[in-house]
Amino acid sequence: MAGSSCRLYGPAMSRSSESRSSSSSGAADDLDIALELAVDVLSEADSEDWGNKAGSLEWDCWETVEHLSDDLFAYAVQLGPRTPPRDGKVPFVWESRRPGGPENAIHADRTAGPAGLLRTLEASGALLVAMVRTTSPQTRAYHVFGVSDPEGFAAMGIVETLVHTHDLARGLGLSWTPPAAPCSRALIRLFPHAPGDADPWSTLLWATGRTELPGHPRLATWSWDGTPRG
Repeated sequence: MAGSSCRLYGPAMSRSSESRSSSSSGAADDLDIALELAVDVLSEADSEDWGNKAGSLEWDCWETVEHLSDDLFAYAVQLGPRTPPRDGKVPFVWESRRPGGPENAIHADRTAGPAGLLRTLEASGALLVAMVRTTSPQTRAYHVFGVSDPEGFAAMGIVETLVHTHDLARGLGLSWTPPAAPCSRALIRLFPHAPGDADPWSTLLWATGRTELPGHPRLATWSWDGTPRG
């Protein structure tokens, strides 16, 4: 894989409790950086563009940020109970505000405008960063793509943030190319069988069905493997 020399968050040694804790911390740092970069870019959008369709999604840009905020919130709360569930989600109510809209527990107050919307994104992201940093690396919790650990949920949050910001940038007319290192580490953690003959960002977009790569058609369906490594 391009960037395969980039280690997976922690030291390349036997996975002791100390090294697993280091892995979770590194993943949380990557997520924190991804969120900061995403919010900075999205803050440049014109206020009238938030009703535009977000890239290839069926949602508008406002709804897509709500969906992203909801993803990050959902990952954080999965890690929250004393005994996290391994057979389903923590039972918040997820509901759509319109037919075909995303089913969220998180909805931003539209009277707060785009600045308020992005504040909900920062807040949900901060919850996940904090949970990953403070939850035992031995913790396991349910996700539809496989029971995962804090490092895995952080990697999921990174992918959600980077890729949905790509969708949003297309809809909002913004430029978005994240750093290679967090893309590479997220690929190693969640998409270990992704092709290795392209740059990490292009490969991550391919792995999430956003583009094609030379010799690799665009994916019609996709998933990641969130199960713990080691």
